[in-house]
Amino acid sequence: MNQGKYIFAQLTEFLPRRVFDHIVSRHDGNKKVRSFTCWNQMLCMIFGQLTARDSMRDLMLSLEAHQSKYYHLGLGASVTRTNLGKANRNRSYKIFEDFAYVMMDKARQSHYREDFEVKVDGNVYAFDSSTIDLCLSVFWWAEFRKHKGGIKLHTLYDLKTSIPIFVLITSAKVNDMNAMDYLHYESGSFYIFDRGYVDFDRLYRVNESEAWFVTRAKKNFKFRRMYSREVDKSTGVQCDQIGKLEGFYQQKDYPGKLRRIKYHDVELGRIFVFITNNMDLTAVEIALLYKKRWMVELFFKWIKQHLKVKSFWGTTINAVKIQLYCAIIAYCLVASIGYELKVERPIYEILQILSISLLDKTPIREILTNCDYKNVKELDYKQLKINWI
Repeated sequence: MNQGKYIFAQLTEFLPRRVFDHIVSRHDGNKKVRSFTCWNQMLCMIFGQLTARDSMRDLMLSLEAHQSKYYHLGLGASVTRTNLGKANRNRSYKIFEDFAYVMMDKARQSHYREDFEVKVDGNVYAFDSSTIDLCLSVFWWAEFRKHKGGIKLHTLYDLKTSIPIFVLITSAKVNDMNAMDYLHYESGSFYIFDRGYVDFDRLYRVNESEAWFVTRAKKNFKFRRMYSREVDKSTGVQCDQIGKLEGFYQQKDYPGKLRRIKYHDVELGRIFVFITNNMDLTAVEIALLYKKRWMVELFFKWIKQHLKVKSFWGTTINAVKIQLYCAIIAYCLVASIGYELKVERPIYEILQILSISLLDKTPIREILTNCDYKNVKELDYKQLKINWI
């Protein structure tokens, strides 16, 4: 079926074109466009992500060297630096944001894990942010500090599928807790927050949504114990207490009961104090859930190392957001392909193989499953591993 097709053209077949066209129509993305459509624009951006282009000039040089292949790659006949730059400036980033959510949902449906370490019925999410530094003289709109610019990538990450489900891009000046106002909580699901997100008014909204949260206590945390549960200190649990917050305003923000767990991590040699509204899981399971939060940190590290989210091909806020959402689309595309083709490789290896093979005409299943790329390796701590099966 793929005989004679370029690998990049085979990749794009995994993108739901009709859904994308519907989104473009809803936002009037192709209004007054003659040839270089939103679809052509997105494919150019994905090509740049998969081939790790450092700049717009770098991207266009690599594309112009293969002008005769534009039609077969699906890029259109009028790919120029001017057209791509103008499209990134003027076309709404909402088109690519909406399609990124479509791809995230598609990837999540194929990656759900039944063997998650903690047996819980609902989903398990970690919410965190990562700052991307920008040059303030170039990205004048990204105010952060006096002589420094930046943006924040606020991400709700599904720990059972290793796929993000929510991405919000803001100025780096935006406080992390404010991003919690954009979340919609699922009843019965767990939300894991770092202690930078401890705002009891917002945490009570999680509780009112019949969802569970796990976070760490700050140093000034004031807690009135009502009663304690028996603990086995050999497991690292020092205490497991039920109680309420102390202080007039704290009780007003969170009038319900809370659970406080003091846990000693032998590996790190540190003591952690966890807060949760879940009374059913064991203290060890609560500690393990919080430990899984490192996966969202690994996700941030991975995309910064292997996708183009730190060097940008445009200077406007619209162009930056389009590039970031196209990076998420590329990530979900590679993840979906790995699962659907049953590729037993880390996503890093798949990306490395594809990056040097986009203009080959080998069937994509063959190049990812039959060949031995033992030389395409990286240290384990740098890989974001996804279980395809």
